[in-house]
Amino acid sequence: MQDMHPTYQQAPLEVPDTETEVTDGTETDTPAKVILFNDEVHTFEDVITQLQKAINCSREKGEALAWEVHTKGKACVYTGAMSECLRVSAVLEEIALHTQIEM
Repeated sequence: MQDMHPTYQQAPLEVPDTETEVTDGTETDTPAKVILFNDEVHTFEDVITQLQKAINCSREKGEALAWEVHTKGKACVYTGAMSECLRVSAVLEEIALHTQIEM
């Protein structure tokens, strides 16, 4: 028995052009963070002064961050672009404070 319905050929689906950005992985939309760790070597005054120098904060902000580092063992002291995190970390490490940069 012959099929009474005509058959249609479908045109192949066209895939839209997509652009893929290729990067070297050094730039990201996710800000980096500078973590400062507590130690038993530096005084509160040392840490506060260096924080003021590194992140250009008020004395009160430096005291609050130093207290958080002391009580919690570590604190995020700066969030921003990787290049700025590297600068902040380098300033803190000038007096041998221990830092880490996280993504």
